[in-house]
Amino acid sequence: MIQRAPGAAIGRYTITGEIGQGGMSTVYACYDRLLDRDVAIKVFAAQAVNPELVRVQEAEARLAAKLNHHALTTLFDAGVDSSEPERPQIYLVMEHVHGDDLMRRLEHGPLTTLQVSYLGTDLSNALQYVHENGFLHCDIKPANILIADRNFDSRIRGKLTDFGIAGIVGAASGKGTTTGTAAYLSPEQIEGADPSTATDVYALGLVLVEALTARLEYPGTMEQTALERLRRDPVIPSTVPADLADILRGMTHRNPLMRIPAHEAADRFERVAARLIAERRGDAPPPEPKSEEARLDAVHRYGVLDTPPDAAFDRISRLAGRMLDSPISFVSIVDGERVFHKARLGVDVAEVPREVSLCPITVDIGRSWTVADISVDDRTRDNPVLKQYGVRAYAAAPLVTEDGHNIGSLCVYDVRPRAFTQQNLDDLTELAAVAMHELELRRAARRLAFDRD
Repeated sequence: MIQRAPGAAIGRYTITGEIGQGGMSTVYACYDRLLDRDVAIKVFAAQAVNPELVRVQEAEARLAAKLNHHALTTLFDAGVDSSEPERPQIYLVMEHVHGDDLMRRLEHGPLTTLQVSYLGTDLSNALQYVHENGFLHCDIKPANILIADRNFDSRIRGKLTDFGIAGIVGAASGKGTTTGTAAYLSPEQIEGADPSTATDVYALGLVLVEALTARLEYPGTMEQTALERLRRDPVIPSTVPADLADILRGMTHRNPLMRIPAHEAADRFERVAARLIAERRGDAPPPEPKSEEARLDAVHRYGVLDTPPDAAFDRISRLAGRMLDSPISFVSIVDGERVFHKARLGVDVAEVPREVSLCPITVDIGRSWTVADISVDDRTRDNPVLKQYGVRAYAAAPLVTEDGHNIGSLCVYDVRPRAFTQQNLDDLTELAAVAMHELELRRAARRLAFDRD
């Protein structure tokens, strides 16, 4: 590899120092003489005469050029350095993030929970963006995460870099091949599976656990770290707040079907950060959840508990089943002890005890959610009613009144394990709003009729 000293030139760029070096490339800090700005230049070690290596290097350049996100390093330019004509080398010109990578940062100790929440927000958003554009990163690790220099108390900023072995979503990597750094491979990759969006999420979750401890979670030889990852989930310190720990567990679940997607992780990290900031500032805590008594009052004011199945709700239930390709769907209302199915498709069950229904969970969390495999999820695997009907996957959205009470849910079940998409959940949420609007119209009509009398 050609060694370049400060003062040397690469095209219009003057080298001011070396940022880092790996087996495939060297990254230099440089000054752009034309645009008067600092940049980072990645110079590939291989000469630009090897067709296969040139193809890989060009692929990285094209991928980086297609992606534009605040938490990804920006590609400015690319070229071939022919300062030594017999040894031409491809280079990429990128923004220069002033600061260490996460690996170096952790040499000085772990990050705070607020810093990890900030970092999780940035990087999960970046990962969602990468996945939405049809790509996988495939090599998320501390060395590939840049931390912008900021004051300790200010908002930490992270950027994901180095798409050198990135892949296409849904593409096979080839039998017998494994992409990524051994310490951050997912359990399914260790067993030979191809990389996926879920493997990227796992690697990021593992990196964020490491950021909280400044210790490699699975140290040892490649064989030792692989076996340990198959044997146990990462250990999250007991001092980590419960909401932050839940996100990290969701990202690093050994079953890829049970992992939360990047967009959900980003939303939840952001909420944790907001809570931690409020606590640090001494702001008033978030308002207490509405009481169960008030919620039950809201349920009863719609007067639907003892009514027969309704054609309007049946249509909404059928539409939900078709849109999410699911054979079973319900519009359910949660009372104190029972859950009443006001519309039901696929299973003719009018009501069930509250303790065996998943609808109360939807009411409690107040947002759409999903279970990819009921038989393995801790919340559902021992449920006798779900076992009786042989259902395996679940998705639901709450029915929310105008004054913010969650009175029930619109849900679908499938008889096979499956991961519902965010678009599925968004569609379900829209249909739940339609069902709730129907209830509000009926209530308004009853009030109008009463006033006329």
